[in-house]
Amino acid sequence: MAQDIKKIVAQEYIKCAKDPSYFMKKYCYIQHPTRGRILFNLYPFQSEVLHLFRDNDYIITLKSRQLGISTLAAAYSLWLMLFHKDKNVLALATTQATARNLVSKTMFMYDQLPKWLRLPALEKNKLSLRLKNGSKITAKSSNADAARSEAVSLLLIDEAAFIDNIDETFTAAQQTLATGGQCMALSTPNGIGNWFHITWEKAESGENSFLPIKLPWTVHPERNQEWREQQDKDLGPRMAGQECDCDFLASGDTVFEPDDLLFYEQTYLKDPAEKRGVDGNLWIWEQPDYTKSYMVVADVSRGDSADYSAFHVFDIETCVQVGEYKGKLSPKDFGNVLVAIASEYNDALLVVENANIGWATIEQIMERQYKNLYYSPRSQMDTVESYMAKYERDKLVPGFTMSMRTRPLVIAKMMEYIREKGVTIQSKRLLGEMRVFVWKNGKAQAQVNYNDDLLMSCATALYVRDTALRLRQQGMDLARAQLSSFTNLNAKNRSVIKAVGNQQKNPYIIDTEHGKEDISWILG
Repeated sequence: MAQDIKKIVAQEYIKCAKDPSYFMKKYCYIQHPTRGRILFNLYPFQSEVLHLFRDNDYIITLKSRQLGISTLAAAYSLWLMLFHKDKNVLALATTQATARNLVSKTMFMYDQLPKWLRLPALEKNKLSLRLKNGSKITAKSSNADAARSEAVSLLLIDEAAFIDNIDETFTAAQQTLATGGQCMALSTPNGIGNWFHITWEKAESGENSFLPIKLPWTVHPERNQEWREQQDKDLGPRMAGQECDCDFLASGDTVFEPDDLLFYEQTYLKDPAEKRGVDGNLWIWEQPDYTKSYMVVADVSRGDSADYSAFHVFDIETCVQVGEYKGKLSPKDFGNVLVAIASEYNDALLVVENANIGWATIEQIMERQYKNLYYSPRSQMDTVESYMAKYERDKLVPGFTMSMRTRPLVIAKMMEYIREKGVTIQSKRLLGEMRVFVWKNGKAQAQVNYNDDLLMSCATALYVRDTALRLRQQGMDLARAQLSSFTNLNAKNRSVIKAVGNQQKNPYIIDTEHGKEDISWILG
C-alpha cells in the first residue's frame, strides 16, 4: 500500500514537472477577491498564455485589469523554482511594496502545497523565498542596479509602463539574461512614447525579440458588454479605455492629446533633407529663402550628462519648422553654431534662454557682435511699453527669461498651437519628446529619464512668435504713428525752420549706447 502511494506520488510529481498547467489546476491555491481561497482553475486564455510563458524567452503582455495575469506569472515562478535547480526569479515593480505583492502570491501558493510537493524553504520573508534546491524569488523596486548584481533566470516586470527608469533596468539586466534567462514585462498601458509602449510597438512589427501578447477585457469569459459599460461609468471613458481596452492613446496623462500627436506623425513628419554639424545632429528640412524672415530659438544644456543643448529654426510667417539641432556642445561652441545658423537664415531673430549656463552662450554671441539678439524686459511684464524699450538697454536683459511665471505660459502656448494645428513640426525627435511630456503633480515635465530640450525650445519659439513679436509689432505701429505725426509737424513748420537757418535733427537717426542708428525700417 505504502509502495503504491509512493508510486502515485512519483507519477504526480512527474506530471506537475512536465505540465505547469496541470500543476496549477490541481495543487495551486489562490486568494480570490470575492471567493476566498480557491484552486487556480485556469481560464482557457490563461492556459494559452501559460504555454507562451514557457516556450518564449522574451514576452511583453499588454493586458486589461484584473485578468489574473500577475497571479499566473507568480504561479509560473513557483513552478519554475520547484522543478528546476538554481533558478533566480527577480520580481520588479514601481515600488518594493508592489513587487512584494507578487512574491506574496507565490508564497501563498507555496504554503498551500502538499508536503510531498513543497520543498523546504531555507529563507522565507516578505521580500524573498529561497528553496533547498537553490531556486529563489526576490522582490525589488526598479532601479538600474536591481538586475545587474546577479544572474537572473526570470526577470518579471509588473506594471512595466508605470516604472520611470525601466529602460535602464532592462539594459542592465540584458547581460545576465543573455545566458538563457527569461524576461516578462506585464502592464496596462500608460501613455505613449515610454519604454513599454516603444517595446510593444517594436514587438508587434518584429523589430525586437519580444513576443507581444494582447489581452483586452473581452478575453475574460465572465465579462460582457454590460460589464464594460459599467466600467465607463465607474472609471470614466478615458480610464476605462486604458484599463479595459488596452488603448495606448486613451491612457496616460500626457500634456498633448494623443490624437493630435498621431495627426502630426501622419501629416508632417519626414526625414530631414540634410544632416550636418560636427556631430551630425543639425537637421535641415528647408534651405534659407532670402525673401523670408526666420527665428532661431535655443535651450542651452545645464551641463549634466543627461541634458542636451537644442535649437529650432522657424519660418516666422508660416510657422514651419525648417531646422533643428540637439547635441552636446560646449556653451562657447554652441554660441558659435547659433551665430552661424542665424546668420545663414537671413540674420534671424536669435532667442536664447538666459538661465544658468545659458549666459555663457549669450556672452559668446555678444562677443561675436550678432545684432539681432532677442532681449527680455527686466520687469518680466509683457507689455507694448516693455518692447518699446528696445534702445533702452538698461531696461532689458539679453536672452529669454524662463521663470516660474513664464514656463506655464510657454507650455500653454505650445498646447494651443498643437491643438489648433498652427505649427508644422517635421522632426521625429521633437515628436518623441512630446509623447513622454506628462503632467506630474500639476506640473508639465518629461517622464523620468527622458528629455524635453527640443520641446521647450520649440515651445519658447511659439511663445515668442505669438506674444513677444506681436507686442513688438504693436510697439512699432505706435512708433510709426508717432514718427508720422512728427513728420507732418515738420512739414507745417518747414518755412519757419528754413527762415531761421536751423536744420532740424533727422528724426530717424537716434543715439544709442552703440552709437547712431537708423530706425527708418520702422516705417517699412
